[in-house]
Amino acid sequence: MDRFKGKTAVITGGTTGIGLATAKLFINEGARVIVTGRTPATIKAAQAQLGDNAIVVRSDATSLPDMDALAAKVKETFGKLDVLFVNAGYGHFVPFEQVTEEIYDEMLNLNAKGPYFIVQKLVPLMPEGSSVVFTTSMANVKAVGPLSAYGAAKAALRSITRSLASELLPRGIRVNAVSPGPIEATAILQKVGMPKEAADQVYIQMAQSVPMKRMGQPEEIAKAVAFLAIDATYTTGTELPVDGGWSQL
Repeated sequence: MDRFKGKTAVITGGTTGIGLATAKLFINEGARVIVTGRTPATIKAAQAQLGDNAIVVRSDATSLPDMDALAAKVKETFGKLDVLFVNAGYGHFVPFEQVTEEIYDEMLNLNAKGPYFIVQKLVPLMPEGSSVVFTTSMANVKAVGPLSAYGAAKAALRSITRSLASELLPRGIRVNAVSPGPIEATAILQKVGMPKEAADQVYIQMAQSVPMKRMGQPEEIAKAVAFLAIDATYTTGTELPVDGGWSQL
């Protein structure tokens, strides 16, 4: 219960799904956590679930002013930051011919530009021995239907993982990525406007494409994040697939 006692963490996109499961794990292990989200309802619900050891704040993962405000909040509240889990992101299922400049920019801003700059804003608060974990996706190594812009953005984030791991190594800060496959309870498709019935069919098709023939659970990703963030002290620059074998088999 106290494995992470004394540790501080920031989790972007932490009010639902993978981020929320990771926040719960860190809190259960004794860490203090700041979680970000954008929707008032999910922010309120997450705060109720996470309790007093978490602070849930509104912060847009694509807004540099919001990142500055988050950095100020972390400095005021914690003084230093041990773990930054950059998790905020989603993908639009849009065929290549229908991708607009607006959609393309949204995917790159949310899934590559935002993660790059949130690290830049928060790394001054991170001491030697701290770590960054990005959420990439198996879509950055395997073609997944109408996810070309999202896959491109996540591939950029994979490259950022390596580059920042190299640049931050002299400061004793490790940088890694977790790469999820299709995960239950994230409601990503509904977040981007797909009707529930259509989203359910996509999830069924995805589950059948996974070698293990099932969707993953948010808690399974959370365990991988905790490993990379805290336990994997001799690991940096890597991407850990947690996708039921989809990207490997």
